[in-house]
Amino acid sequence: MTVLGFHASHEQIDPRTLLADLRRAEEVGFDAGMCSDHFAPWSERQGQSGFAWSWLGAALEATRLPLGVVNAPGQRYHPAIIAQAAATLTQMYPGRLWVALGSGQALNEHITGDPWPPKAQRNERLRQSAETMRALLAGEEVSVDDAVRVDRARLWTLPEAPPPLLAAAVSPATAAWAAHWADGLATINQGPDRMREVLDSYRRAGGRGPAVLQLHLSLAPTYDEALAIAHDQWRTNVFEPDLMWDLESPERFDAIGEHVATETVAESVLVDDDPARLAERIADLARLGFDQVMLHHVGQDQGHFLTQAGETLLPRLREALG
Repeated sequence: MTVLGFHASHEQIDPRTLLADLRRAEEVGFDAGMCSDHFAPWSERQGQSGFAWSWLGAALEATRLPLGVVNAPGQRYHPAIIAQAAATLTQMYPGRLWVALGSGQALNEHITGDPWPPKAQRNERLRQSAETMRALLAGEEVSVDDAVRVDRARLWTLPEAPPPLLAAAVSPATAAWAAHWADGLATINQGPDRMREVLDSYRRAGGRGPAVLQLHLSLAPTYDEALAIAHDQWRTNVFEPDLMWDLESPERFDAIGEHVATETVAESVLVDDDPARLAERIADLARLGFDQVMLHHVGQDQGHFLTQAGETLLPRLREALG
């Protein structure tokens, strides 16, 4: 059975409201949740960026949902600190946390003042971070002096079983590269052919574990309203990954998004006014081979989406997916 989850976007919604949204998502029937981990939003119009790890503790206590988080260890976060955070939450809430590790974006990582490395160096830093975290979560003492520097680190509070460390990947090459170290794959919607290629690359390279899809959508009472919401909130996210990785501020994202046509956003966001039809569209993407689908309504007000999810979207999705 496909897990249907609610994506909590810290860039768009303040943490208190987002926690209430997650609790309502559980009430209307979502199976799970996940959240982003940003220092800055993608756009000044989004206007938020709460600290994900504080919120995760509250969210795990306030609900019974399993939760995931996308995190970039190595620059803004030392991997030993993320290992400690994940270990503590997993010790408190066994079996309910997963962490998807990615190489990050300059938008969030530039704040340290360290140079922003090219992609190959970021991947090597990510690999070493993942290995460091896995060893720490196994109770080992770790010292590393390479792309990552660790001096005799050891976690004293450990869960009975470590949380899964997934790979966050948006390209087939990165998915295949991560297959040897990851416990699963997390990716985003980029069109069916591209998503199939990313997932196939991960599996062909020996990738194990669940495949998680974060799916951006906009659902409103009318199509024009849904499209306007998507254009207002998500037009800064329609560009190729290479560009998205390297911009350093919401102002720069807003500048390049200024001339994005309204209709263009519908190529990256599932825009609809009919929850039953939207369910069929989502089911088609889930059938590509994804075990979990995390639904991200890109509007800042989640009320209409959550109501429709409970009444129509989730029941129709479960029916379509068997």
